[in-house]
Amino acid sequence: MDEAQLRFLFVFTDLIAPLIAGYLCYRYQVITQDFCNKLIKINIRLVVSILSFLSFWTLKISTDLLWLPLFGFLACIIPGLIAKYTFASSYKNLNDRGAYMMASMLSNIGTLSGLCAFIVYGIQGFAYLQIVAMFQTLFTLSVCFPLANYYHSKASRRHHQKNQISIRKLLFNLNQLPVLAMIIGFCLALKNIPTPQIGYDIFNYLVHIGAWAGLFPVGYITRFDKAKYFLRKTSDIIVVKFVVLPLIAYFVVIYLFNDPILIGSMIIAFSAPTAINAVLACSIYKLNVNIAISSFLSTTIIFLLIIFPLYFFVIKDLIIP
Repeated sequence: MDEAQLRFLFVFTDLIAPLIAGYLCYRYQVITQDFCNKLIKINIRLVVSILSFLSFWTLKISTDLLWLPLFGFLACIIPGLIAKYTFASSYKNLNDRGAYMMASMLSNIGTLSGLCAFIVYGIQGFAYLQIVAMFQTLFTLSVCFPLANYYHSKASRRHHQKNQISIRKLLFNLNQLPVLAMIIGFCLALKNIPTPQIGYDIFNYLVHIGAWAGLFPVGYITRFDKAKYFLRKTSDIIVVKFVVLPLIAYFVVIYLFNDPILIGSMIIAFSAPTAINAVLACSIYKLNVNIAISSFLSTTIIFLLIIFPLYFFVIKDLIIP
């Protein structure tokens, strides 16, 4: 069994297990919501910052990296346009339509797909997806959240309603420390300062802690019973995220890149399931949160049990240029 195959076990130990553990802790009231909130903050501000710093330090600097910010935006824009001009119009209630748009546009690239890229390609794949995720986050704050507010305002006919959250506070707070860490790591890579072996060792240990700290709270806040009604209504999102987007990504990246790690990492990025941020956006702006939750649940389960294993054992060997 090679190193990549051994890392495939992380799908169960680092991806599925923390989701199940989080849900069981909620169901049996083992921990509180306050504990989960603190865990999320520690993970973002400390663990993710260190992982981002180390992964960016190991980057091989090339002009190919200039395309990755664009992919961060396209990962939201393409499914958003598909949703707007196809299935979203079937939702007559604008709170439902807005929730559907959020579920379609926002993908779990940084956490779930980032860990999957690490499983397949190691620290390099993880770093590539963090770049894409960083610019997806920027698009989320600058476009998706205002769009969610627009749908709710239009549905309630309060067109001049102010945002319920401060964009300035979202952009400038301690949760943005991973961005600073990425910049510092990128500068070290740009100066060709070699990463010491201890850096790789720390990353390999810390990535498991980050997986649990990031996904355990997701399992805790997931409410399976509230989402069952909308599972069939969001089935078309599955087709878009796991068939349409990966195919588009494939034909674009094989034309632009020669690096198989970069090609494979981008296909994983464009195969990501619905992000928990879609649930957050719907909750903040009073859209139909159950639509986002059902899409999050169905796409995450399919990704973990079908899409990623299929990629790992079959597809990744077919995409080498």
